[in-house]
Amino acid sequence: MFDEILQRMRDLVASVQYVMTLHADEEMNDDNLTIYDIEQSILTGEILERQKDKVTAESKYRIRGTSEDGIKVEVIAKLSLTGKLVIITVYRV
Repeated sequence: MFDEILQRMRDLVASVQYVMTLHADEEMNDDNLTIYDIEQSILTGEILERQKDKVTAESKYRIRGTSEDGIKVEVIAKLSLTGKLVIITVYRV
């Protein structure tokens, strides 16, 4: 259902064309995750659902994947108007 969007996200991760919000960075550190865990989760994951941002009405996506160490991680991300992937938040499942 979201194959094309997920492929775009994976391409952006592979070409390091993404940004993380401060919130995502803090959550990553709180859950003892690395940027590699986040990248791998997007590269191996699947989109579970599309959500609408209450403030901006933009679509954001909940992705569940697995790090190289086998950690289940969820990432909330969106495609920005500038063409980059914005990682909004991350957490262990």
